[in-house]
Amino acid sequence: MANAEKAESVEELKKRFAGVQTAVLTEYRGLTVRQLSDLRKQLKGAAAEYKVVKNRLARIAVKGSPLDGLGKHLTGPTGVAYTLKDPVPVAKALQAFVRNNPALTIKVGMVEGKVLEPAALKSLADLPSKDALRAQLVGALQGPLSQLVTLLTAAQGELVRVLEARSKQEAAQ
Repeated sequence: MANAEKAESVEELKKRFAGVQTAVLTEYRGLTVRQLSDLRKQLKGAAAEYKVVKNRLARIAVKGSPLDGLGKHLTGPTGVAYTLKDPVPVAKALQAFVRNNPALTIKVGMVEGKVLEPAALKSLADLPSKDALRAQLVGALQGPLSQLVTLLTAAQGELVRVLEARSKQEAAQ
């Protein structure tokens, strides 16, 4: 590969990795072309991409970027799954793929500037997505608020009975 081609490849990688906050390094040795294609499809569904990289060029591309911590882990046959969005769906997609295709090995990941080992990435995959967490938070906040609105709009006689019942309920806890 000529120096101009290498420089062009490094620039392409820099463009691809620009703004990426989540990247996972994998070793794909033993996977077929079809399996790699399936992995790319699954990651695309998680708003991520998968790129097989040349380690030396990738180390140059990530140097000085938020992904710089991955440089020392770029050894052996390496593929990079990366996204600009929520890291949880990417971790879930990779874990699901590994369950069906154990030849794929997760080396290390980086999420928002922190290097994560495979066990931490597995824990991340077990978390609900940001949208699910937001929905849970809204539900947790909405319940007490709707109860408060019900209390405030009740007739005065009902309000007294509700408050008495509520105080008995709290005393029992």
